[in-house]
Amino acid sequence: MMGKFNFILIAVTLISLPALRAEEKPNFVIIFADDQGYGDLGCFGSTTIKTPNIDHMATEGRRFTNFMVASPVCTPSRAALLTGCYPKRVGMHQHVLFPQSTKGLNPEEHTIADHLKAQGYATACFGKWHLGHHPETLPQQNGFDTYFGIPYSNDMNHPDNKGKPTVSSDDLWKDQESTLTLWQTPLMENAKIVELPVDQRTVTRRYTDRAVEFITTNKDKPFFVYLPHSMPHIPLYVPEDVYDPDPKNAYINVIEHIDAEVGRVLNTIRDLNLADNTYVIYTSDNGPWLRFGTHGGSAGPLRDGKGTTFEGGQRVPCVMWAPGKIPAGSECPDLVGTIDLLPTIAAITESPLPEGKKIDGLNISAAIHGSGESPRKKFIYYTSRGALEGIRVDQWKLLVKTPADKRGKGKGKGQQSGATPKIETLLFNLDSDMEESNNVAGAHPEIVKRLTAQMQEYDAEITENARAPWEKPE
Repeated sequence: MMGKFNFILIAVTLISLPALRAEEKPNFVIIFADDQGYGDLGCFGSTTIKTPNIDHMATEGRRFTNFMVASPVCTPSRAALLTGCYPKRVGMHQHVLFPQSTKGLNPEEHTIADHLKAQGYATACFGKWHLGHHPETLPQQNGFDTYFGIPYSNDMNHPDNKGKPTVSSDDLWKDQESTLTLWQTPLMENAKIVELPVDQRTVTRRYTDRAVEFITTNKDKPFFVYLPHSMPHIPLYVPEDVYDPDPKNAYINVIEHIDAEVGRVLNTIRDLNLADNTYVIYTSDNGPWLRFGTHGGSAGPLRDGKGTTFEGGQRVPCVMWAPGKIPAGSECPDLVGTIDLLPTIAAITESPLPEGKKIDGLNISAAIHGSGESPRKKFIYYTSRGALEGIRVDQWKLLVKTPADKRGKGKGKGQQSGATPKIETLLFNLDSDMEESNNVAGAHPEIVKRLTAQMQEYDAEITENARAPWEKPE
């Protein structure tokens, strides 16, 4: 009888193992704001914007104060996040995609969603995609089970980006119905346009509705939710019940609305008793779009903003939350970035990345969990159009800037056609000068020479081994 009992016990245990392992797999939620600056959260120093939910994430989790994105504009930044690669390695480095663009992220690339789906995760993308609007390049071709969102930026019109309004941002804000009368931005469900134009007043909330529903539906299995909000990228809109009609408060209003929606996601995770097994990451795709004034954000103490390789363009706020796994109320000053998320998630889930596809990301799980330092000591800076412009090694940041005209032809303002562009060499010690206000290149020629050689060597390897994006057949 004892032998039979032991046999039954072993059999029950073996039958239960897959379910136990599934429960032990952590969930992941990545919330990705659009054009939110380093200084636009209370926990990152904002005194004008109230973000109690994200601030509470920081109280219970960890702030990352040297968190980098791989491009200062949308499309390449998003490609880097999902693939763990500098955008040039996957052919997505040459600025942003438009409704008339004929390329996108190659579905042969291995994304975070691909990696987790292969492990049995439920995967979803709710929000702005901007990695190709053609059927071959949409989220479902890149590892996501389901998609609901806009295919490109919310200031772009279907089908050819023509007919966009010329009125001011203030006028758009005052006339919230302009989202329906002056824009033709589409909303998609999987591969189908389901709303044209999308009502941008409610879209932030609707992305969150979908995320909450998805988490609730998949609470008993591991899930990955990618929630890339289409705001605070201009034009700015919010639901009527939270609307502040003063255009001077437009950006503040939008960020505070996003924060409230983040709170809904966190509350859902808590209410479903999933907090002890879920990682939530909040960050932004690039720095603030400063030229839009009160419709753009703040880089806080950092120099410049979106579109530049100065820190304000590529260092973004980041908060990670996983109670019991990430030390509460902590700060990580180490150099880390979005390109590190794929290999880190692979390490956390103890699942190897596929061989044969080189990536640039590193496993930063020790830095996330507070058990060690980040292995990242080097970071390469590419312009919004994919040109090599700089490198950071430890505390030293080198930028080698060649002025370009508005057409990006490498000719500075006032230069004669065919003239050699004037190159500006900038060297900053970010440990003592995060504002990048003191160029010390002249005092450290040996550091300039060493860093120049390193960035050229790294770029040469990426260029030689770059993989092609998907391109529409002619």
